Amino acid sequence: TAPPFLPQTRTLNRDSREDETREDNSATARRGEVGTRERKRGRRDEKARGRATMRRSSKKSSSSSAAAVPTKAVSKEIERIDQLFYTYADGSSSMIDPEGIETLCSHLEVPHTDVRILMLAWKMGCEKQGYFTLDEWRTGMKALRADSISKLKKAFPELVQEVTRSSNFQDFYPYAFRYCLTEDKKKCIEIPVACELLNLVLSLQFRPQVEKLINYLKHQNEYKVINMDQWMGFLRFCNEINFPSLDNYDADQAWPLILDNFVEWLRASEN
Repeated sequence: TAPPFLPQTRTLNRDSREDETREDNSATARRGEVGTRERKRGRRDEKARGRATMRRSSKKSSSSSAAAVPTKAVSKEIERIDQLFYTYADGSSSMIDPEGIETLCSHLEVPHTDVRILMLAWKMGCEKQGYFTLDEWRTGMKALRADSISKLKKAFPELVQEVTRSSNFQDFYPYAFRYCLTEDKKKCIEIPVACELLNLVLSLQFRPQVEKLINYLKHQNEYKVINMDQWMGFLRFCNEINFPSLDNYDADQAWPLILDNFVEWLRASEN
């Protein structure tokens, strides 16, 4: 005889399997709903990422377009500056030589001995007297914002103001001396050149002193050339010494000997 619990066991097992089936179906349904929600959320995220990418691309495109405008403008300016350079440059040397500088000065309507041409050379950082290279020309013209003769003319007053400021003049004054050294190893300039240069760079600010100094240099016989130390001493003299009284000149303050002699000559001339 079969154990009395077998039919009951089969019934329980069947009921249990039905319950498990219902739970599995319910879990499957829930997983389906979760999967559907996740797919919808994924699609929304993809759309959001797509819109963000489009916005970034749009911004990048806009910024690239904005950056391209000034770059293009700068290249056009350089092109005009270069064209102006080659108007005066010698074809064989690819530099503006003394002849080209004279032509440039005639177009600017200034003498080639005008101090503004020396100031222009200083602004360009020219290394060799009477010659402008393309790189030097670009440096000066970009700084002056001049890509034509008319603009360069208009830039001269501002350039003069810039050079005559005390801090800049302290750089321009020795530059003028070095610019006149026509040979690489040359350390001095001849007295006639020094007189012309003094009149060119110092007479606007210190005309009485410069006139007396030039007169002395032309009449003395001890010195044939001027070195940088003496040249800088002239500027210091004009800046520090009361003129014409000379009452604060002290020969013990390590002045160049040429200035001691100059002061003696001045005092003797007065007497």
